[in-house]
Amino acid sequence: MMLMKQPLIILSGPTAVGKTKASIGLAHRLNGEIVSADSMQVYKHMDIGSAKIKPEEMEGVPHHLIDVLEPEEEFHVQKFQQMAKEALARIYAAGHVPIVTGGTGFYIQALLYDIQFTMEESDPAYRQELAEYARKYGQEALHEKLREVDPVSAEKIHANNVKRVIRALEYFHQNQEPISRHNEEERKRTSPYRFVYFVLDDTREHLYQRIDARVDQMVEDGLVEEVKALKAAGCTREMVSMQGLGYKEIMEYLDQEISLEEAIYKLKRDTRHFAKRQLTWFRRERDVTWINKADYGYQEELILDKMLEECAKVQIFPERNENGTGNEGHV
Repeated sequence: MMLMKQPLIILSGPTAVGKTKASIGLAHRLNGEIVSADSMQVYKHMDIGSAKIKPEEMEGVPHHLIDVLEPEEEFHVQKFQQMAKEALARIYAAGHVPIVTGGTGFYIQALLYDIQFTMEESDPAYRQELAEYARKYGQEALHEKLREVDPVSAEKIHANNVKRVIRALEYFHQNQEPISRHNEEERKRTSPYRFVYFVLDDTREHLYQRIDARVDQMVEDGLVEEVKALKAAGCTREMVSMQGLGYKEIMEYLDQEISLEEAIYKLKRDTRHFAKRQLTWFRRERDVTWINKADYGYQEELILDKMLEECAKVQIFPERNENGTGNEGHV
């Protein structure tokens, strides 16, 4: 029964841990294509702040769900699930293995277990009312409203994540049921895929050093200029895309609310906090294979060998060509 399911590889982990390089290595060895599970890389014109993979870094591996939406478009878990399923269908039709790569755990969970979203059509008026409430009274006050009706979700969703707080409140408003209860029921579902779920990890000290270095590199590469261009094109802080890390901090600087030095400090701090929340999420997930990079001396080949070994256990192998060989040598 297991072998009747389509194969799927998940490669996740906290921001800046090194998922991109590992995913390319896997794709070459397993004849794979990559599906991005990133809530920011889906947007066009948002390259530096999202740490978007460059075309030359793709090494010829097809990538999906990158550069497909305009910044003014809204991207949420249901949309991701729909678009990712369409990408998977194309990949399977080509006889390749999909490798879902990114750090948005909720998106991955929704795809991996085919979570059903029963929310009615969105209620723009109520959503706007909540957004106005947050602007008037602050994010913590909005978060407290969630705590009153759904304390479980309030514990899991940070007050700064206004988009998810509003979504949880909207769900309760429409269904008179906490979204946490619905999600808990959905978590009991079995996956329709034959999968292996990797989470790359690193020591906190090394990970935080990588985060700080990445932010410095973003600034050097022109993050401020990128956000200036988005602002000039009409992007506002209310847009979902502009609430992402790197964009909201620089927008505060451009609006003369904080200095550039403060913006960079906040970006580094908030990215470290985000990485901690990502790891907390992954620890709650089931059927996860943790790969601590320090255990392998940061040697990419050893890490790749371990992942291939785990893939073999669920019989995920590269497609064979007419000569009976795969593309195992192209790393």
